Order: sequence, then structure tokens, then C-alpha cells
Amino acid sequence: MVKLNEEMKEAFSKVRVFPVATASKDGVPNVVPIGFCMLVDDETIWIADNFMKKTLANVKENPKLSLYLWGPEVKGCFQIKGDVKVVSEGEEFQKMREIVLAKMAKAPAKNLLVVKVTEVFSCTPGPEAGEKLL
Repeated sequence: MVKLNEEMKEAFSKVRVFPVATASKDGVPNVVPIGFCMLVDDETIWIADNFMKKTLANVKENPKLSLYLWGPEVKGCFQIKGDVKVVSEGEEFQKMREIVLAKMAKAPAKNLLVVKVTEVFSCTPGPEAGEKLL
């Protein structure tokens, strides 16, 4: 797996809403804003499924996703791609539920998407846009 560097981790910490893109097994795209997206370590991201429909269906069919890090306080722009595992029980799932419910008591916190980072690309406009960084 790929490990995010310090600049990417700092960018991650400044983003409040994460655009998350998935595709069905037939390639039909879907992108949604995700509020609960947590960097667990240099190569693992947790995403809470509170209200997912198409996103959850897509990652069950095609366990890959992409998200990007960008915002007014973020230096640069990074596109992160990863492999997804849907978790609905166990220690990681319970820890995610506790974190989500502490922030939003009525959240359903139905599933945990565990994303292992596989690639990172630049999405900053200019000649390096689209270049693979990791």
C-alpha cells in the first residue's frame, strides 16, 4: 500500500467535506459529499456510511473509490485512490460508531468503509495536473 506524506496528511486535516467518487461494476459513476472521513494512519482512511445508497452498492460491486483533498486552506490538490472493504461489525466498526455518535447522536453509522490507499495524483491546475505522486 501507499503511504501519504506529511503535506498530504496536512491537507487531509483541513478538508471538512470530502468528494468521494465510486463506480458500479458497469462503470456508472457516482460522487457524493462525505462529512465523516478520517485518516486512521498513513495508508488507511475510514469513511462512515450514514446515508449511503449508490455509494455502498458501488463499493460492494466494485471495491474501489477515489476522493480528493482540496479547499481554501489546502496547499495544492490531491486525488487519492484506494481499495475498499465494507465492515459492519467488529472492533473497527464499533470504534467508528462511537466517534460518529459522539459528533452526531442520531447518526445511523450503518457501515464502515475501510479504504487502503493505492495511488495519489496531483489535481492542482497546471502542467503537473494528473501526475502520479505516489
